Amino acid sequence: MKPAEPLILSIESSCDDSGAAVLRGRRVLSNVVYSQTVHEAYGGVVPELASRAHLQTLVPTVRAALAQAGVAFGELDAVAATEGPGLLGSLLVGHGTAKALAQSLDLPFIGVHHIQAHVLAHSLMEPGVQERPLEGFPFLALVVSGGHTQLFDVRGPFDFRLLGGTLDDAVGEAFDKAAKMFGLPYPGGPEVDRRAEFGNPQRFALARMQTPGLDFSYSGLKTSILYALQKEQKLRPETLTEDLNDWCASARLALVQPLLDRLDRALQPEHRYAVLAGGVAANRLLRREFEAWGLRRELPVGIPPLSYATDNAAMIGAVAYYAFAEGRFSGMDRAASARLEVPSLHG
Repeated sequence: MKPAEPLILSIESSCDDSGAAVLRGRRVLSNVVYSQTVHEAYGGVVPELASRAHLQTLVPTVRAALAQAGVAFGELDAVAATEGPGLLGSLLVGHGTAKALAQSLDLPFIGVHHIQAHVLAHSLMEPGVQERPLEGFPFLALVVSGGHTQLFDVRGPFDFRLLGGTLDDAVGEAFDKAAKMFGLPYPGGPEVDRRAEFGNPQRFALARMQTPGLDFSYSGLKTSILYALQKEQKLRPETLTEDLNDWCASARLALVQPLLDRLDRALQPEHRYAVLAGGVAANRLLRREFEAWGLRRELPVGIPPLSYATDNAAMIGAVAYYAFAEGRFSGMDRAASARLEVPSLHG
């Protein structure tokens, strides 16, 4: 008789969302996220406020995830949590809570890398959300978020080979900075994307990224948006009132295009498919263009449902599933880290 797949409770607290999920193997039984709203008044995430909010919301979020899954603490086989990277105070709350639960229940604990989890979220199965995930290795992964813009050659669940990364600002940060220039409220990136759907992306000419190879640099693009806006405002002070959607569409195209350019350079014949991962994977233009890119190359692509694109605990459970299968458990002396390298066997 085939043994039952492990029942794992996973916790995510790397930034400003408290997440808890219960998985049976790679099947998501529940995935609960409590989003903090306290940061809206400050125009960005305040680390101290984030960690305090996690202290208040994480335990109720865990209880909600167990209740939705119909699972009791005593039925669990392991507990997992984000180990890094992220805001250290926030990480400590989730990481410490998971270790305490694992120790009190005499269960294995699994510390998970946040970016590795985003990438492996494409392997999850959940009715009505993601029912036929792509399978196998190697594959190409594009990670896009507020803190990361990276291309990986993924040879196995714990064998990530970095092909290119950001030299300065990540694409998600660039979106938020552009939104601030346009006078949009926090979080600005999604609002730029929403307004861009109604604008003309060719209206304002912006610079193209010039970095060689597979690395990314968004500081120059941010400066180009700022200078173009200042120049237009001198001629037409009302431009942000009358042309806001066009500014959003032009900026979105300039920020998304380099991602697609480097996909072509990174793709290798042995890649079985390509996946999009990270919070910026919710961007409408990027999702459309990523799918079109795959169709042109007759390559399957994995585009995460919105519930897996942003920070969530189910993706932590995806890594935990592979770790459990290989006996990759973490010691109770392991500490969360704001900076953590992606697991790699090759540099």
